[in-house]
Amino acid sequence: MAAGYTPMIQQYLAVKADYQDAFLFFRLGDFYEMFFDDAIKASQELEITLTSREGGTEDRIPMCGVPYHSAANYIEQLIGKGYKVAICEQTEDPKQAKGVVRREVVQLITPGTVMEGKGLSDKENNYIASITAFDDQTYGFAYNDISTGESKVTLLSNNFEEVLNEIAVLSAKEVVVRSDFAGDLQKKMRERDVLAISFEDNSSIEMNFAGLLEDLNQDKLKQTAARLFNYLYRSQKRSLDHLQPVTTYQIHQYMKIDYYSKRNLELTETIRSKGKKGSLLWLLDETMTAMGGRMLKHWIDRPLINKEEIVHRHTLVDVLINHYFERQELREKMKEVYDLERLAGRVAFGNVNARDLVQLKRSLLQVPFLKQILQNMQNQEMIQIAESLDPCEEVTDLLEQAIVENPPLSLKEGNIIRDGYHEQLDQYRDASRNGKTWIAQLEREEREKTGIKSLKVGYNRVFGYYIEVTRANLHLLQEGQYERKQTLTNAERFITPELKEKEALILQAEEKCGELEYELFTEIREIVKEQIPRLQALAKAVSELDVLQCFAQVSEERRYVKPKFSDERRVVIKDGRHPVVEKVLNSQEYVPNDCFMDGDREVLLITGPNMSGKSTYMRQIALTAILAQIGCYVPAEEAVLPIFDQVFTRIGAADDLISGQSTFMVEMLEARNAIVNATQNSLILFDEIGRGTSTYDGMALAQAIIEYIHTRIGAKTLFSTHYHELTVLEEELSKLKNIHVSAIEHNGKVVFLHKIKEGPADKSYGIHVAQLAELPPELIDRANEILTALEQPDIQAIPRKSEAHVIQAAPAKPDTVVEQPAQLSFFDEPAEKKKTDLSSKEKRVLDKIKEIDLLDVTPLQAINLLYELHKKLK
Repeated sequence: MAAGYTPMIQQYLAVKADYQDAFLFFRLGDFYEMFFDDAIKASQELEITLTSREGGTEDRIPMCGVPYHSAANYIEQLIGKGYKVAICEQTEDPKQAKGVVRREVVQLITPGTVMEGKGLSDKENNYIASITAFDDQTYGFAYNDISTGESKVTLLSNNFEEVLNEIAVLSAKEVVVRSDFAGDLQKKMRERDVLAISFEDNSSIEMNFAGLLEDLNQDKLKQTAARLFNYLYRSQKRSLDHLQPVTTYQIHQYMKIDYYSKRNLELTETIRSKGKKGSLLWLLDETMTAMGGRMLKHWIDRPLINKEEIVHRHTLVDVLINHYFERQELREKMKEVYDLERLAGRVAFGNVNARDLVQLKRSLLQVPFLKQILQNMQNQEMIQIAESLDPCEEVTDLLEQAIVENPPLSLKEGNIIRDGYHEQLDQYRDASRNGKTWIAQLEREEREKTGIKSLKVGYNRVFGYYIEVTRANLHLLQEGQYERKQTLTNAERFITPELKEKEALILQAEEKCGELEYELFTEIREIVKEQIPRLQALAKAVSELDVLQCFAQVSEERRYVKPKFSDERRVVIKDGRHPVVEKVLNSQEYVPNDCFMDGDREVLLITGPNMSGKSTYMRQIALTAILAQIGCYVPAEEAVLPIFDQVFTRIGAADDLISGQSTFMVEMLEARNAIVNATQNSLILFDEIGRGTSTYDGMALAQAIIEYIHTRIGAKTLFSTHYHELTVLEEELSKLKNIHVSAIEHNGKVVFLHKIKEGPADKSYGIHVAQLAELPPELIDRANEILTALEQPDIQAIPRKSEAHVIQAAPAKPDTVVEQPAQLSFFDEPAEKKKTDLSSKEKRVLDKIKEIDLLDVTPLQAINLLYELHKKLK
């Protein structure tokens, strides 16, 4: 600590030393002040004025500040940018302080520990995770949402990509690791949108959370969860009684959808806008509660692979579809259910207010209605759900008796507790109310006695109650009638002994009334806190019911069907649709398509022009499978599906600018991820693999990938391509079939039919698509001319039009021979030698043809022979 600083600045520096990675909001009176580098950086980030102050040294100290009553908005801005904020409050009454007022940090707010405000989305969890690297190359992974109390932990393999995938699936905002955690791995986490990386070296199990780890049976799991809890308790410095016992999970218990596939399929956000609209989540979200919305997102992120659990969800959705009126009643009642999970968290955290408790009461009052509606369906499974809904009558009764219906936002204003709830409080209120009645009566009496109609009895904090008379009426007062207290420009203020006596009674009653109300509210909060486990269990049940009714609502509105599951790994989709595209098109006609795959059709090779719908078709197959495995109906007339363990996609092309990977490298990495991890029970979607490199390289890679998946993996695969040469693979690979998206030419223009048909596409229609994009007409004409020339085998060169004559090229001279090699050679050879070699090649080809016995050649051998001879001539 630098010598010479004032005691207050020395205190600031001492506190700041423990929070080097956070902005320190240092309370000084009505402001939170920041000094030194914090002030410079905060003034830039928050766009507030940077000033300076004396600090005891020759140089002035940089300083900026924000009013304490509006600090929440500034804190949210900093947290949203990935910073941490340490709140340092005055913990001593300045009037009683001997020297500098005692101050200490009461809470550290970080991106992963936000409890309220705009930074906390109603329908999204706000997860903080912890990672522990073990010597056997495994990773412990735990996560928690402090706003709801949910906590889970798992062990992951020695592949850090699995850790990154979990971070991405959870959209974890903050990750806690040891201080010596590998720097390159920290960099990878930041590339996956982790806002903050925090450090906690203590992984021992402390008494305050030991009970939360009782169900964990491995030391690795306990150590990982303990690291996270140690960080939470150290940073939050308050009760976390709402934290739920930690449960274990295994990633192989769910359909695995990696980060790239989740992005490519636009499950929870779109690729272009990064927003919810246009995603599968947007399509499905007919939930009526915030906690139901969060559970829907969780189900989409983790589809089931247990057939029994999936069928159970479908059964419940079926019941809700068949009970339309009861379902609508459920939706109406759920509108009145607030966020029970986060309300319980605020109760435990100590930042709940009276309005929050009224919301809790109103939510609990809906539970008996929900139970009755479910029982009215007369279905055994719905009756079981009804029985699991705990209305928590004790909490409802307490809040009904204790809290007024429309309380103020602040707990210090009073008027929170109902009359009749507490006898002493009623006595204070009576004294206060009667005193004020007496004041009003006094004002009337004094007006009559003096004849001064403008006389009034007023109050201010400095002088208390007073009688005010204007100067014009002072002559109407008798000498000594009142005791003069204050002289104003246009009036005089007086007091009387009787008025001061009543003032003491009224103010004492009001002061004690406010203190007692706050004490009573705190007691009520503690009673509610004891019921948090019941409230959390109720929240989970209501959330699941909300998601199931949401599935029923969407399925009925959009004509979805209940899928069946095939143990023979058959895919039979009749008139399937892309759910999101269908909704976006609204009234426009969506063209449905079939999909059939079985043991003899493992790989579908899809050809067809750009913009014809190949990618949409591939995505709709994956989305149909995901919808089925989260428990929803699917967009088709009929659907039979296997249960997929994983979905891999490579759709779209974009450079990974953050990690510096090119389009082609990203393509290869995503392809590798699928090829290395896919099983026979996986679904693979590959769109235009190989287009990011040269034609021959790309074609060779595409064919090799198809062959590898077909022969070595056996996963159900949809592979779209512009390499029409690959369609011959149908003759070589027994389980590969060609299909194409059809298009026709009409009046020289292409018309996309968006219909999937058997066999390969006959044309690519690339120039027609360019014409649709309204490229210049002369450019389109020239492209057609070049295409015609390329398609003529006897034309060896395509003359380039001169720049001066774009529409009509100058004719070549009669004695001029224009030659261009079809492909550039790496090695220059003399022209004469080339001519001689060409002649000898032709001779050898003719000799080969003469040797062929045409009667002893199969059609396939003839095609292969023709291909070989053609290659020699070229």
